Amino acid sequence: MIYGERIRFRAVERDDIPRYVEWLNDPEVIAGLSIYLPFSNADETHWFEGLMSRSMEERTLAIDVKSDNTWKHIGGTGFEHLEWNNRSAEFGIFIGDKAYWNEGYGTEATRLMVKHGFETLNLHRIYLRVYETNPRAIRTYEKVGFVKEGIMRDAIYRNGCYINALLMSILRSEWNSIQKNQVKS
Repeated sequence: MIYGERIRFRAVERDDIPRYVEWLNDPEVIAGLSIYLPFSNADETHWFEGLMSRSMEERTLAIDVKSDNTWKHIGGTGFEHLEWNNRSAEFGIFIGDKAYWNEGYGTEATRLMVKHGFETLNLHRIYLRVYETNPRAIRTYEKVGFVKEGIMRDAIYRNGCYINALLMSILRSEWNSIQKNQVKS
């Protein structure tokens, strides 16, 4: 387990599949994700079984929040496209349980994942793609320290029109500077 102040990351379990199916079929949840077709239990089971063929570092992690004395699963996060020679990885996250939106859990999970990437996996660069139509996510990434590198013009086709995707990243040196400044505060 990887623990934050109010959250933890854990391995995804087979029991999580029904929640993922529910979340990934919710138009509001997937508005910022690359998913655009309905998911079935069979689709999610196939995805889950495929996790075991990935390296441990590239397996999706479940995001849980502390609720009274128990933990509640609210979303998922992880790294993909790890390039060990470049010490680089692509970051992804979603909060599927909408009752936990706008509560700072996405920001906390992003910070915890970036910390894990730099301090455990020894990455040099963590990057992501975010749709320009997702200002809440963009603000979250900027709060954590991600900077915009560029725009992928008309990269995504959604709801009958093309939208831009922003390419953002954070370098380990930038993360270290942010951490040093937080200690001084």
